[in-house]
Amino acid sequence: MTSPNENSAKEKNDLSKQQEFVLKTIEERNIRFIRLWFTDVLGFLKSVAIAPAELENAFAEGIGFDGSSIQGFARVTESDMLAKPDPATFSILPWRTEAPGAARMFCDIYRPDGSAAAVDPRQVLKRTLQEAAQMGFTCYTHPEIEFFLFKEEPKENSRPIPVDSAGYFDHTPSMVGHDFRRAAITLLEAMGVSVEFSHHEGAPGQQEIDLRYADALSTADNIMTFRHVIKEVALEQGFFASFMPKPFTEFPGSAMHTHLSLFSGETNAFYDAASPMQLSKVGRSFIAGVIKHAPEICMVTNQWVNSYKRITGGGEAPAFATWAQSDRNAMVRIPTYKPKKEASTRIEIRTPDSACNPYLAFAVIIAAGLKGIKENYELLDNQKPQQLPTDLAEAISAMEKSELVRKTLGEEVFEFALANKRAEWDQYRDRKSTRLNSSHGYISYAVFCL
Repeated sequence: MTSPNENSAKEKNDLSKQQEFVLKTIEERNIRFIRLWFTDVLGFLKSVAIAPAELENAFAEGIGFDGSSIQGFARVTESDMLAKPDPATFSILPWRTEAPGAARMFCDIYRPDGSAAAVDPRQVLKRTLQEAAQMGFTCYTHPEIEFFLFKEEPKENSRPIPVDSAGYFDHTPSMVGHDFRRAAITLLEAMGVSVEFSHHEGAPGQQEIDLRYADALSTADNIMTFRHVIKEVALEQGFFASFMPKPFTEFPGSAMHTHLSLFSGETNAFYDAASPMQLSKVGRSFIAGVIKHAPEICMVTNQWVNSYKRITGGGEAPAFATWAQSDRNAMVRIPTYKPKKEASTRIEIRTPDSACNPYLAFAVIIAAGLKGIKENYELLDNQKPQQLPTDLAEAISAMEKSELVRKTLGEEVFEFALANKRAEWDQYRDRKSTRLNSSHGYISYAVFCL
């Protein structure tokens, strides 16, 4: 058996090799700008560019920045923070092909004393994945990301104009749907983000691109890359892309249905050939945990006022904490695309929308499932299902009483998220009372721009 010290030495050696590869590639490819990416608590991408000469120091010590200027990161009196790039996330930016080139890496955020910043969403997910690892599990996720393409950037309180009037799986004219997706997928794969499927979704202008299975941390990084690439391609082609959960009352909203499984080594911990649906006790308890804690994690998986237009608006969006095999209105579905194939046994969480912070959303979903496993929750029939929050205010109320979410997010992220969403709800109520769009209710311009 490998000792903890041996594992630590191996990890340091692997990290050193990754750093050497990055430094060598930057020199060979004439990379002049290195963008360091990280996210704030709300899931907005942040970036700082450094020169190649600064990279070795960035690997060793991090790049200092003012954390008090980042949503949810720090008070002014404790604002000094460090962004340390993760060399495993290095990628050359394929839309910066002219010399000199540019590259990016995701960062972990640290305090000046070297401790991991509790407010860093990437660190929040890492903590949850470490808990899973201590239980013997690796978490794999596969998101189906939906979004809208509009003809132009919407004006505040105006109705957006979709780029087409097509529906589910429709083959749309060139440069409107499939050519857009082809251009986006080409850039994504050039950055190491593997794509499994793409197609037109059910609403006019609505697209879906599904990423391949990866470990949960890589998937969260990939989602952040995905959202940036989609915006880049849309601008290049003269369109406007939005991950807003529910732009139209009469059409389905944009979800981020997430397939999830736990593996113990090479074995799928959700699979049991002898059990109903080939779902193991571990899998059933995981689902039971997600179902039981669904209302309290909803403010993280569905963090915007507009998110609840989708949840309560039909269109196969889950309104209740239920589970099923075939019912796509259920919150948790057990897909049966390839029955009796061990690697394919998984669950599909249908609550999250594509405007969530993926690091925090994955963290609370996985934490709820792990709690179900640890405490041997029983998966019950949907006799008296809990209703999911019908608006952001109800989601806030459910989360503020949750010890599970408080522990998972950490005190600082938990309190900031609640304060931020209370302010959003208050602003929504104030503005809705004076300005109501007859088409789809008050929608902030900032939400259109998600």
